[in-house]
Amino acid sequence: MTDLRLNYQTIEFGEIDIHLCTLRNTNEFYDPEGLALKAGICSASWPIFGVVWPSSVVLAQFMLNFNTTSKRVLEIGCGIALSSLLLNKQNTDITATDYHPEVAGFLQRNVLLNGDESIAYEQIDWTSDSDNLGLFDVIIGSDLLYEDAHIDLLASFIQRHAKSSCEVVIVDPGRGRKNKLSKNLVNYGFSSSQSQPSEVAPQAAGFKGYILEYVR
Repeated sequence: MTDLRLNYQTIEFGEIDIHLCTLRNTNEFYDPEGLALKAGICSASWPIFGVVWPSSVVLAQFMLNFNTTSKRVLEIGCGIALSSLLLNKQNTDITATDYHPEVAGFLQRNVLLNGDESIAYEQIDWTSDSDNLGLFDVIIGSDLLYEDAHIDLLASFIQRHAKSSCEVVIVDPGRGRKNKLSKNLVNYGFSSSQSQPSEVAPQAAGFKGYILEYVR
């Protein structure tokens, strides 16, 4: 991480401040051991995990007042893990996951910045069914549907880790794949609804997407 240009910022959620160390911008790249390359992550997409995207801010805002009492929560494709950090601040039982090899280091660094207890983390490939995550009451994620191939993979991954009664919240910026994801999850027994945020934080200015909610 030493060769990367970093940015420090604080995002406010009500009375809660979340302090973040992120990449300076999406032009950063650092893969000296080729770990990202081995995982199929090209140099152009390498930095995507490490900045704050509007969808992640919208998700964190939505989760601020979401009832997670006595619930086990999973964040998929967490990236800089803004929602996980917020939920951890609220003493939620949160587990974060991502595929990028650098996420764990940034997550640990940001947990320390916020003075909180460590967050359970696992590096996950959606195509694998051999992880040790278990089942969850709530599954969340933001901006996950970059490619058509991701739709079936994500739906299957959610199904494998959802309890029989489960709530799913996905924030989608409008990549044109949300209806296909909803159809897949309805086939798994979820009911589906969608809405747009009534207001967004300055860091999410211009967000035109949807909050997708699924309940089973």
